[in-house]
Amino acid sequence: MIRLFVNVDHVATIREARKTIEPSPLKAALLAEKAGAQGITIHLREDRRHIQDDDVRIIRKGINTPLNLEMAPTEEMVKLALEILPYQISLVPEKRQEITTEGGLEICSQEKSLAEIGEKMHDRGILFSLFVDPDAKQLDAAKRIKADSIEINTGKYTELESAEEVEEELERIRVSAKRAAEMGLKVFAGHGLNYQNVKKIAAIPEIEELNIGHFIIGQAIYKGMENAVTEMIRSIKTGRGQ
Repeated sequence: MIRLFVNVDHVATIREARKTIEPSPLKAALLAEKAGAQGITIHLREDRRHIQDDDVRIIRKGINTPLNLEMAPTEEMVKLALEILPYQISLVPEKRQEITTEGGLEICSQEKSLAEIGEKMHDRGILFSLFVDPDAKQLDAAKRIKADSIEINTGKYTELESAEEVEEELERIRVSAKRAAEMGLKVFAGHGLNYQNVKKIAAIPEIEELNIGHFIIGQAIYKGMENAVTEMIRSIKTGRGQ
């Protein structure tokens, strides 16, 4: 079974629209766990548009499963991660003007600085993951800087409409997943996944973990958090042939 980490960022997005205390990302995370999620993901962005510093601390202490902290590779974020000690950090590229993460991390041009971040995390027992596009150069660089895992960006796959283009992107993801696994990297995936398009991603045998947030939070408005997570787990199992 692939592990499902549920991203609760957009519970905080709703809360921050009114700058109040509800809804609570922690409560949402606990409901996701109750429904079977094996971990929780949050992204502390530099502009603090949704998750806040206190959320990271509260969720880290309050949940019963591992915390995956997504963050930009900046000194500020590294310092905070070393204070909070999440189970894992996932380094992602970040631009202030973007609505959501637009692509994978460019590792090749910043190997030295990323390797230094990874070393600091490993010294504190924190796993070190990189969000990457399905590209051989980036995978090779991830291995060189001693990442524990890579998360393949499925965003382009989820946005394409032509069946031929979708299959081409899927093949890129399959090839990248196999290459990464053969190098000893753990392979995760995420971005833009829903009940339908997740199935073909879940069918890729090398993928061990999925990070899914926006769609689940959206569905939770209609059917509740537990039901939304349960249905996603059902779709993942279907894709995996379970």
